[in-house]
Amino acid sequence: MADPLLLVLAILALAAALLPAVLAAMNLTLLRTPEPEPEPGEAGLVSILIPARNEAGHIAETVRAALASVGVAIEVLVGDDHSTDATAAIVAGLALAEPRLRLVPVPPLPEGWTGKNHACAHLAGEARGAHLLFVDADVRLKPIAAAGLVAHARRSGSGLVSAVPRQVMGTLGEKLTVPMINFLLVGYLPVAMMRASMRPALGAACGQMLLIGRDAYAAIGGHGAIRRFLHDGVKLPRLLRAAGHRTDLVAGHALADCRMYTGFPQCWAGFSKNAHEGMATPVALPVWTALLGLGHVMPALLVLAGLLVGLSGATWFLALAALAVSLATRAAITLVTDEPAATIPLHPAAVVVALAIQWNVLLRRKRAGAAVWKGRSYPTGGA
Repeated sequence: MADPLLLVLAILALAAALLPAVLAAMNLTLLRTPEPEPEPGEAGLVSILIPARNEAGHIAETVRAALASVGVAIEVLVGDDHSTDATAAIVAGLALAEPRLRLVPVPPLPEGWTGKNHACAHLAGEARGAHLLFVDADVRLKPIAAAGLVAHARRSGSGLVSAVPRQVMGTLGEKLTVPMINFLLVGYLPVAMMRASMRPALGAACGQMLLIGRDAYAAIGGHGAIRRFLHDGVKLPRLLRAAGHRTDLVAGHALADCRMYTGFPQCWAGFSKNAHEGMATPVALPVWTALLGLGHVMPALLVLAGLLVGLSGATWFLALAALAVSLATRAAITLVTDEPAATIPLHPAAVVVALAIQWNVLLRRKRAGAAVWKGRSYPTGGA
């Protein structure tokens, strides 16, 4: 490859690496952990709603963490979505000694609904709180989480407030995939613009931990409005914004912990499921490939080429600068969100894996395109 072309690639790589670096520097100062109200009890009852399907390994710890909430009055509802393990029995046993906890059997899944949305809609119908806090069955809330989210919703006038929990990772497969959640959110979402504008396209949330005011939830039709979709973290904030309700994000690493998956096969399947309603579209994915590939993969390839065959001085300098900016951005996000520091040098490989998942879903719709999760298979694209 001619050196002038390598020089152009190095310039583009540095430019593509600088974009998330600038946004991350701004976003990390804007995304703060919300403080609870100084006077507990002002927010009214908060319903913590946990949809659960075959979560016997997680549910007891999740429920106990939710019940330990302080600063607001709470009830905890667990929706047993036809589990075939001990999920329902575990929750029922805990409820015997805890009047704030209820086990809610979820009715059979109707045609045209995805499982989580159906379970969440049913839980919301059973809830009594003024605020509905939806959390996944593998999310361990910290005691201040519910009070902090409600306080931020009241202060900011938001109908929805969401946050990404601290992501717990054990295996190499998790470390190659899970950190991309915070990297994409912090590095590419213009938080200042999101807060200044009501444009639906700027709405973003994390379905793992999502607080919605009851009135706002009812106004858009709740999860019933997105019954055919899989990604409530994308769809709900956009619907709320379109209806005139503000949405916001806060830092979540001090509010909850979550271990999403336990190995690479689960990670691949889980992120493939979400890809259907994320990057994996013919319009979006080439743009994301250019941004991520140039900014976070190309610098490493150019530096490797420089070490193996040599590069001109300008190209070598720009390649090193691009790699430094890319890794520094990832390091800042990783350290602030309290993710494992060992994932930082894996960043170029993590980007490659993320893009591979998206392209696999886009190009292999008939085989990779079926969204399968928890023993259920859904049509894609909301169809």
